[in-house]
Amino acid sequence: MRSTGDLLRAERERRRLTVTQVADATKIKGDHIRAIEADEWGAFSAPVYVRGFVKTYARHLRLDVEAIAAQLDAELAGRGDFEERGLGGGALRRGPLDFVMLKLALLRWQVLFPLALGIALILSAWWAWNAWQRRPVSAPVLPATQRLHQPAPRPGSSAPLLPLPPATNGPVRVPGR
Repeated sequence: MRSTGDLLRAERERRRLTVTQVADATKIKGDHIRAIEADEWGAFSAPVYVRGFVKTYARHLRLDVEAIAAQLDAELAGRGDFEERGLGGGALRRGPLDFVMLKLALLRWQVLFPLALGIALILSAWWAWNAWQRRPVSAPVLPATQRLHQPAPRPGSSAPLLPLPPATNGPVRVPGR
């Protein structure tokens, strides 16, 4: 009787498919496909991976998936070094981190990352625009010859206003006294 790997390899060769074509179509690594075809079950960390990959591979080749799975189970049952491993026979405890990681793994990052990046850029531009609009506006700097405030001339006085002397810390001298 032919092994599961022999059946899958023979069908792949009959359909004239390469390992690369099957790997691209099934999203299974080429090394795993070669290991399945060579019946090298030690290349996998657990029987669940072997079963899943073999079923996917058989489905791609349009073979009877149930018959192939039954034959694979018979082959794996004969191997003592590759049996189901469990921790005390019970289910594994799952914590909140496991729940979060599962939800993150289900996200479509190819769509979500560019969308989040676009939103971040739009929010950054909005924030920069608002910050620019709220900036303090300083008064224009006038040359030293211009004064912001000059007192109004006294009525009847024709004398021009003189500039004030510079401020000093010494005594103030008033002309004419």
